[in-house]
Amino acid sequence: MASAGLQILEIVLTLLGWVNALVSCSLHLWKVTAFIGNSTVVAQVVWEGLWMSCMVQSIDQMQCKLYDSILSLPQALQAAQALCIITLLMALVGLLTSLSGAKCTTCVEDKDSKAHLVLTSGIIFVTSGILTLTPICWMVHSIIKDFYSPLVAEAQKWKLGASIYLGWVASGFLLLGGGLLCYTCPSGGSQGSSHYLAQYSAPALCTNSQGPSEYPTKNYV
Repeated sequence: MASAGLQILEIVLTLLGWVNALVSCSLHLWKVTAFIGNSTVVAQVVWEGLWMSCMVQSIDQMQCKLYDSILSLPQALQAAQALCIITLLMALVGLLTSLSGAKCTTCVEDKDSKAHLVLTSGIIFVTSGILTLTPICWMVHSIIKDFYSPLVAEAQKWKLGASIYLGWVASGFLLLGGGLLCYTCPSGGSQGSSHYLAQYSAPALCTNSQGPSEYPTKNYV
């Protein structure tokens, strides 16, 4: 099994990925637009996230408003909300599983069980990284398509926000940590099978060493 220091590094990477994913999903900086009119009075910056939208005017006043109803939102935004929640829950389960199977903890004593827990947590983290990347790439594709579309007005074009970049970082940490957990986890089945084989073959050797049978040889009719 991998050393305790390497396992701690892998868990720290996945923890950083979970924190970045939490911040990315919570912030309202997924899409940013800057519209400046002929007068500085109408200059304003609009931020939109998964849960709320904020507007900052030229007089440095920011107003934020939560979305009234999830059902009234576009389907892409609803899917992004659901995927973010699933990702955070899965990564949290992966953290608990990896801590239970780490060498520096005593939650599980059996080495084979620890190896299975570490491998399971690695698979969970890799899946969480893919789920984190899915809504981000979806949103980036929509923003870039509208930005270069001649049918969209200049005031309605969006730019990439800070949450997009945080999501990319979070996905990278989760994929890296999960991949290392899967790569450094040994298959503990070979030792166990040879151990049971030795235990099974031992009685056979003992019976053969007793010599000839003690039963009298007779002819039965």
